[in-house]
Amino acid sequence: MDTLNKLKQFDAYPKTLEDFRVKTWGGATVTIISGVIMLILFVSELQYYLTKEVHPELYVDTSRGDKLKINIDVIFPHIDLLIMTHVNCTPPFPICFFLLSDLSIDAMDVAGEQQLDVEHNLFKQRLDKDLKAVTLEAEKHDLGMADDGEVFDPSSLDPNRCESCYGAETDDLKCCNTCDDVREAYRRRGWAFKNADTIEQCKREGFTQRMQEQKNEGCQVYGFLEVNKVAGNFHFAPGKSFQQSHVHVHDLQSFGLDNINMTHLIKHLSFGKDYPGIVNPLDETDVTAPQASMMYQYFVKIVPTIYVKTDGEVVKTNQFSVTRHEKVANGLIGDQGLPGVFVLYELSPMMVKFTEKQRSFTHFLTGVCAIIGGVFTVAGLIDSFIYHSARVIQKKIELGKAS
Repeated sequence: MDTLNKLKQFDAYPKTLEDFRVKTWGGATVTIISGVIMLILFVSELQYYLTKEVHPELYVDTSRGDKLKINIDVIFPHIDLLIMTHVNCTPPFPICFFLLSDLSIDAMDVAGEQQLDVEHNLFKQRLDKDLKAVTLEAEKHDLGMADDGEVFDPSSLDPNRCESCYGAETDDLKCCNTCDDVREAYRRRGWAFKNADTIEQCKREGFTQRMQEQKNEGCQVYGFLEVNKVAGNFHFAPGKSFQQSHVHVHDLQSFGLDNINMTHLIKHLSFGKDYPGIVNPLDETDVTAPQASMMYQYFVKIVPTIYVKTDGEVVKTNQFSVTRHEKVANGLIGDQGLPGVFVLYELSPMMVKFTEKQRSFTHFLTGVCAIIGGVFTVAGLIDSFIYHSARVIQKKIELGKAS
């Protein structure tokens, strides 16, 4: 018993008798308010504890041989499906990627090494004036309807035929059995392809009708490119592209520079996978062309990024910054450029690494104790002030009545 009595001397929380305790309306009000404040601060501290702590680090990028994945989702409200998406062939970025009715894939890095296995998965969707899909599936540029409304069946023709190129034959292309063959022959000759109705192959395949059906339509280009991890660019521009004297040019004869409207909406553009907290600055970028034949250039600086999650998963991706420049293009070779949307990117030599870490539980307990103790102490001071102030005021009132 003596030991227990001595232990009581260390009690830092001496109790008063219930008979000597005074409960007031002010004390109850302060208790309720302080309890609500404690609860709010506790929930806030718990949410902070449950979120991951991200530690950034900066390294020199020493990776080699990686691929760069470019995710694209762009809408052109006022341009038809004669749109092409490719990586520029102009030095010092000699990488070519063409997507049109003629699909050809050529890639070269800055060292001139030829790459024939560039992965790609791009689609084009026809849109009406309200930006609604015209067809359920993305356009595949299949042969269309004949001018008389009947479906053209290529198997009905002689597979060994050799049809005329209308004077545009070359040593490499002596037969033009399709409308696209005639267009290619004209392109090689440098001739303008103006009146498709005079070309039997185009008339048979319903080329003019398809162009009329797609008139005043928009186009959505979406999917991804996967190219070498070197500086380069890709762009969206009307007309068929080709090399002329080692210069990348577009055949705009069929369009007319006054009819090219490069209004565009970039719904999404990123370089790699997304990670928590990433910001893609070009997402939902809506640009209205003030006049025809506008050339838009987006200069992108890519920073390689590694994001390490708490479960050990490693996400290798990229973040980027961008600046935009625009001007009127005349469509000719030279400094005036071509009408279109150009994305020119280069990679930073530095790499950012983000590492997720779970917040310390002891830090959480310390914060909870600080919240409870701090609010309880401040609430006690406020209650004491209110109680003693009320007592003083009451005594003065009683003295005033007595006098």
